[in-house]
Amino acid sequence: MNTLRNKVQLVGNLGNEPEIIQLPSGKKLVKFSMATNETYKNANGETVKDTQWHTLVAWGNTANIAEKYLHKGNEVLIEGKLTYRTYDDKDGVKRFTTEIVCQEILMLGK
Repeated sequence: MNTLRNKVQLVGNLGNEPEIIQLPSGKKLVKFSMATNETYKNANGETVKDTQWHTLVAWGNTANIAEKYLHKGNEVLIEGKLTYRTYDDKDGVKRFTTEIVCQEILMLGK
């Protein structure tokens, strides 16, 4: 392995309509959430469904595609990279967030 990469692939359903943000610089940012589900049996033999929510962002041409084609409930495969950032909220409290920056989006389902 010559290089190690930060790469994420997820298949899931969109949890909301993508939020389109036009930045003062002219760049477009699209934010949306995705749910992924895992089903397994616990120690008691009961079936457990675990849903994880992921925050995703898209820039540039990927943002244009997301804005045009993605809608709440769509099943999609995304490929991107995991990022962490901090920001100060409106009360001045430092917050931490994890996001997946989408580099590829593939529509699944109907």
